[in-house]
Amino acid sequence: MIYPKIPLAQTVIQLCKLKNIKHIVISPGSRNAPLTLGFSNDEFFNCYSIVDERCAAFFALGVAQQTKEPTVVVCTSGSALLNYYPAIAEAFYSDIPLIVLSADRPKHLIGIGDGQTINQKDVFENHILYSANLKLDLKDEKRPSDKDELPIFKNLENKLERILGLQQSIQSHNEEEINKACNLARFGKGPVHINIPFDEPLYETVEELTVHPKTIELDVKPLKIDQAELKDCIDEWYVSKKKMILIGVLPPNQIEQQWLDELANDNSVIVFTETTSNVHHQKFFPSIDKMIAPLEADDLKALQPEILITIGGLIVSKKIKVFLREFQPKHHWHVGDKHANDTFFCLDKHIVATPNDFFAEFLPKITHVAKSNYLDTWTAVKQLRHKKHLEYVKQIPFSDFKAFSLMLKSIPNKTILQLGNSSTIRYAQLFNMNYSLEVFCNRGTSGIDGSTSTAIGCAVANAKQTTFITGDLSFFYDSNALWNNYIPKNFRIIVVNNQGGGIFRILPGHKNTDNFDYFFETKHHLTAKQLCEMYGFEYVTASNEQDLDVALKSFHNKSKQPRLLEVFTPRTENDSILLDYFKFIK
Repeated sequence: MIYPKIPLAQTVIQLCKLKNIKHIVISPGSRNAPLTLGFSNDEFFNCYSIVDERCAAFFALGVAQQTKEPTVVVCTSGSALLNYYPAIAEAFYSDIPLIVLSADRPKHLIGIGDGQTINQKDVFENHILYSANLKLDLKDEKRPSDKDELPIFKNLENKLERILGLQQSIQSHNEEEINKACNLARFGKGPVHINIPFDEPLYETVEELTVHPKTIELDVKPLKIDQAELKDCIDEWYVSKKKMILIGVLPPNQIEQQWLDELANDNSVIVFTETTSNVHHQKFFPSIDKMIAPLEADDLKALQPEILITIGGLIVSKKIKVFLREFQPKHHWHVGDKHANDTFFCLDKHIVATPNDFFAEFLPKITHVAKSNYLDTWTAVKQLRHKKHLEYVKQIPFSDFKAFSLMLKSIPNKTILQLGNSSTIRYAQLFNMNYSLEVFCNRGTSGIDGSTSTAIGCAVANAKQTTFITGDLSFFYDSNALWNNYIPKNFRIIVVNNQGGGIFRILPGHKNTDNFDYFFETKHHLTAKQLCEMYGFEYVTASNEQDLDVALKSFHNKSKQPRLLEVFTPRTENDSILLDYFKFIK
């Protein structure tokens, strides 16, 4: 076995191994050479080489999203590290475990004008669970000549540390910090940063380990629901006739079916789900905007819940946010084992538990349900909306809306659907989703910057076929994601190309001016054809309903290469078709 000679590098690598952290995403560099040598020469690790650090971090996020295990990203010193920041922020707000290993220069080379050097200590402090700043190993006593001596103050410091025997304390400090960071990433479900100073030479290797670090296991105590708080919830539940459960981003299979069935059979409860919630029941209410958008003030007042329970991550629907901020519930409880967002400015309880654990304790204690027509009333509205939705889709011309109605129906059963942000996720929210699909979207920060990279990381980590639907700006923004040697043959991308940022035509503002076209919509004439040729994707196009229907019939079939379907829609018609939809279904 080949190991880096530097004890600090050995310590980091061995502790990752002891903690069963297998997926290592490496971007090329020199200062991180000790880590690269160690990880890549050990068959225990699955190593990926991705040049663009921003893409590398989102790729790692996709891997961690699927494995639910910490994934490591490794980079050299300097601005390389800063390119991780968008994915770090996404992981922070989406509760995804990432471990950032950044190589750094020694202290005496920072702030003196040395190349590829920035202040890396605590650089992610606002969006990180923990920042570990490791200490440099002490140099050997033997030096070939006086020319190799460090600057006088550093040299004195090193000699003093040797005299005091501090190498062992440095080793202990580093082991404790690495253990703490890795444990927090796994059990805290979020990103951590380990900054690692290396002195030259960087490329020397040995065949035997010189350090044998010990893993420190975290004592994780099971969460216990406060029984007094639970009794308060039960008492309020009995006297309330209108309860709303709103489910945001959740991984698949987070709530057992028996609890979903119980909620569905309570006439005083309506359950709103989002496309990203991965929760389904025929009595629940997906497509929230379809329900909320056409309502008048009196209707909204009638919908106002007395109790609101929120579950999961961030909410996509702006309309439900506006509604619940204006017509606030008497009580808002959030159920989750991490933080609670006061999205509607009326949060009064954070029940620290998983949804399953909460319902397992709560629902069996509910011995009777309140008499209410809350569910029946809004079920009738839902049925009417669905009927009008189908009528509208039949009559509209080819557009983004029509394309999404066809694309979403084509996704094969029991596969993964990754969605881009901006218009893509909002269109998807208007359609009933196939129950067998697992749906994901980067909704932590809702950025367009790394959706393609995340989808590819997901496809690499999960053997199920992954289809990624995205808009044109998001796709071109993250086109370096395709510079990737690991993309499986069954990976599929659908790019809806409406020649610009179509969502800006939907938002309030002046349209069809040079200023709007150039600075907001960012009108363009780019296509994905040349990118597909360069990166080895089969390329298919459609620009009308018939072509799209034909293309989708074979698009998801087995192939020798990954495939990309580019759907061209009319730039200036999409916004009016979408806005007219909400008038029509009313």
